[in-house]
Amino acid sequence: MKNISILGSTGSIGCNALKIAEMFPDRFAVKALAAKNNIPLLASQIERFSPDIAVVFDEAAAVELKGKLPAGTGVEIMFGENGYKAAAVHESVDLVVVAVVGAAGLMPTLSAIAAGKNIALANKETLVMAGDIVIEQAELNHVTILPIDSEHSAIFQCIEGNRREDVDKIILTASGGPFLNLPEKEFNKITPKDALNHPNWNMGKKISIDSATLMNKGLETIEAKCLFDVSQEMIEVVIHPQSVIHSMVSYKDGTVMAQLGIPDMKGAIAYAMAHPERLALRQPAPDFVSIGKLTFEKPDIKKFPCLSLAYTACETGRTLPAVLNAANEVAVAAFLENRLPFIKIPQIIEETMEHHSVVADPTLGDILEADQWARKQAEDLIKALK
Repeated sequence: MKNISILGSTGSIGCNALKIAEMFPDRFAVKALAAKNNIPLLASQIERFSPDIAVVFDEAAAVELKGKLPAGTGVEIMFGENGYKAAAVHESVDLVVVAVVGAAGLMPTLSAIAAGKNIALANKETLVMAGDIVIEQAELNHVTILPIDSEHSAIFQCIEGNRREDVDKIILTASGGPFLNLPEKEFNKITPKDALNHPNWNMGKKISIDSATLMNKGLETIEAKCLFDVSQEMIEVVIHPQSVIHSMVSYKDGTVMAQLGIPDMKGAIAYAMAHPERLALRQPAPDFVSIGKLTFEKPDIKKFPCLSLAYTACETGRTLPAVLNAANEVAVAAFLENRLPFIKIPQIIEETMEHHSVVADPTLGDILEADQWARKQAEDLIKALK
């Protein structure tokens, strides 16, 4: 029996992780759940899984949650930073599933690592912001980080059983998002509804917008560089509209290994949760005859400049990836709130990056300070557009 904590239990990844736990009750026990403010869903999860701890964003949400639970539930309701830390370091937990969105995942992940908990990581921003620090702490505390992102899970699976020094290239595949074939001149008409309509994957709002701008693939490049200890030059992004090949690894003898599957996150989540075993999810394999062909193309960096901005942040390193990530989070939120046009997202990110004074060899404090600075800078730039 593996005891798990799920940070971000009401999001897409968190809900799928709970589905897997429910499918295999003899394998997993849910000891802690943490969400932001989807109180009705969290309340139903608590009743179904009976965790020891449930955490929400603030005191008002905690009061609301307590009011929705029947008497005698027995779960401890917590909130805020201390609550998320408690869920991350819960004494009986073996594995922490980090499925929160954005920079909010960094500090709970570091707390879990310090407590010696293995990590199933869906929050790419943790490694984008402070990858060197996170990996160093994981090594010091003998913690294993298992990727949940479909691309990084695919790479992880392709590398297992092979020598890391034989890797020649990591090939990250991208669907291209909903606007792959939309003429650039039409981008000024894109609405949040358009951008959330991903052709293959069912994802949360933020990651769906990142997929539409290709920022998601840029963040994944930074994450892969850190997670697999490779140079940026060893990472290539390839557009693969069918989303059947989730990523590939090329070896120095010319061999290329690919991990294939239907576009469903449960496979990657289950692999991280049960590693090194594979669970009998009974998901179908891709119907190759029906698919007919798999196609690939280079990403159009001019059309999708967010990818180029991420490459720059990856190459520069230091505090710039944290600034890139923060500016992107602010710009995406503004777009979803109809305060910023889709075509202005990369502009806000680029201008924020240009105004930043990069800190060499940053501490965690430097990274958190850069994150907060970038959020204010990006918001000020958005307001100035009006």
